[in-house]
Amino acid sequence: MKHIVTILILTATAALVHAQEIAGEWQGTLKAGIAELRLVLHINKDTSGGLTATLDSLDQGALGIPVKTVSLKNSRLTFDVAAVQGTYEGTVAADGKTISGTWSQGTSLPLEFKRATTPIKTHKPAKATDIDGAWEGTLDTGGGALRLVFHITNTEDGLIAMMDSPDQGAKGIPASSVTRNGKALKIEAKGIGGTFEGQISENLSAIDGRWSQGEITLPLMLKRAKP
Repeated sequence: MKHIVTILILTATAALVHAQEIAGEWQGTLKAGIAELRLVLHINKDTSGGLTATLDSLDQGALGIPVKTVSLKNSRLTFDVAAVQGTYEGTVAADGKTISGTWSQGTSLPLEFKRATTPIKTHKPAKATDIDGAWEGTLDTGGGALRLVFHITNTEDGLIAMMDSPDQGAKGIPASSVTRNGKALKIEAKGIGGTFEGQISENLSAIDGRWSQGEITLPLMLKRAKP
């Protein structure tokens, strides 16, 4: 019986050690309805041994969001992001590789973080294609006009895009994927659950297509934006 007790104590101690090794980068995906938001949590230890953190929301183009407070007690991790009125509470796994918990921001959603095994990918620029640049159009939502601007750039990894919604004060929303097949172009933004699909005109002056977001699909004609 004495041997069994010893094993249990050692197991519990090992779990606690793993839980305390929380500093580093953690990646997770928050699924909110039709949207998928990739999050990166950066946890650091300060000179006094306390914890500090920042949060990136990659699909919203928001980097370095300050975390007001972060606390780890035994294997329970909590942090407060006052800037977006959000909080998180989760449990660090015994092997120290995952944190399973709940993100609360008006509503509560499950959110699991995993240790980042690879750095966030950066894109090296490449020779511009014939559709590189800014394209703008206006959605007729029925309740008013909504301008959208897509900034398309070619890189060594292929086309990427950022999206602005000037009438909503949103700028630099990154597209999750850009696919071109001849004159057909598809831009997907999982962060807001939106997709644009269109046909590039022969003279490369317009892209005639449709914007879909959830159950709503609206016509959207993009034209080259004036410099």
